[in-house]
Amino acid sequence: MRTSLLQATALFVVLTSAAATPPYPIPEAANDAPQPQRRQTKHLRPIIERVPASSLEKRAEEPLQPVVGVKGAPLLIPENSLLDSQNPDHLQTNPTDGGLVTNLKWSMSLSGMNLFEGGFVREQVVTDLPPSKDFSAAQNHVNQGAIRHMHWHDINEWGYVTAGSLLIGAVSDEGKNQVFRANKGDMWFFPKGQGHVIQGLSSPGAEYLLVFDNGDFDAKGRTFNVDDWLVHTPPSVLAKNFGMPESVFASIPKSAASIMKGNASTGLISSPNGKLEGASSFHYRASEKPFTVVEGGRYLKVDKSVFPIQTTLASQIVEIKPGAMREMHWHPTGVEWVYFVQGSARATVWLGGANARTFDFTTGDTAVFPDNSGHYIENVSNETVTYLEIFKADTVKDFSLSQWLSLTPNDLVAQVLNVSIETVKKFRTDKPVIVMGKK
Repeated sequence: MRTSLLQATALFVVLTSAAATPPYPIPEAANDAPQPQRRQTKHLRPIIERVPASSLEKRAEEPLQPVVGVKGAPLLIPENSLLDSQNPDHLQTNPTDGGLVTNLKWSMSLSGMNLFEGGFVREQVVTDLPPSKDFSAAQNHVNQGAIRHMHWHDINEWGYVTAGSLLIGAVSDEGKNQVFRANKGDMWFFPKGQGHVIQGLSSPGAEYLLVFDNGDFDAKGRTFNVDDWLVHTPPSVLAKNFGMPESVFASIPKSAASIMKGNASTGLISSPNGKLEGASSFHYRASEKPFTVVEGGRYLKVDKSVFPIQTTLASQIVEIKPGAMREMHWHPTGVEWVYFVQGSARATVWLGGANARTFDFTTGDTAVFPDNSGHYIENVSNETVTYLEIFKADTVKDFSLSQWLSLTPNDLVAQVLNVSIETVKKFRTDKPVIVMGKK
């Protein structure tokens, strides 16, 4: 009897538990309480007015939805909300966008890593970003003491240190040499065929960006590593060339990685043929140069007038304060390749013929603005946006939209834009490059 009573009690508990937890979700009752009012920002991104979270409950941010005013609808199937949040101007398309504009953005985070014992390399080439026919790039990391093998390329190389310090060495065809320390913010330029070597100096390592003046680097931008050449040369030829026994070269690695572990070099070497300096220097100490400071930020233009050996590429470092923007402009010299070093920004690229598209950018993103396309870059973050402008030209040249309009007969501009002459007279006659906007 006692056993039967226990079994009955257990059965009752199981049945009541099953009834309390159905095998399918029950829809929650509709909430008739007033919902928070939503207002639209000038960028058409909804701002949710929320009740502050209590100390006992932390409410997660609502995911961004493709809804602008009465248009669009919430996503029913879960999507990549993190990616959507990084590209709000794609999820909530600006009403001023239109026509057909191909993708002009790539993120280094989408590039595959090549990992080595001494660091890593990842790249952006034309197969990643098809409009980038003139430029390819590589993001590199070398640990302290690690060495990027002695090599050269059959296309021009431009470099920029994004973190830490490097030791870089090169020897010209005349036997003159240069060994220099490149710190964060410094640049270098090696014409095609110029042999060089790079080593990480700082702890725990250093990172740098390489830009090449051909988008199809994997197909046309060959890298010539010196150790690879030596192991593919008969030992007897090596002995004759260097005037040493064949046995000296027996230890050369048969298969070496692009980056290898190493010990920090003293950097001490002199050439009886002289140094590479002045107009022949491969190094530009951009980190020590004065920027042009304006209300909304600052910029540094680097072309052949200040860095003579850099004849096929020109660059500009731009820093934009929160809320400011690189003014509306266009470049007559060709395509602009962009790399975002820090911060978050957005840009609308206008190609003429009612074709325009807005893109969002963050650290590590690259972009291509087509030849003569109108564009701006706006800082939409709470930190300074730093980015690089690269051109396949010998100088940096751009037209300011505001300056062009202000210095054209005001009555003509007023008729074209259908605004008052007084409005046109308020346009700036200088070229601010970076603007804060109306306060």
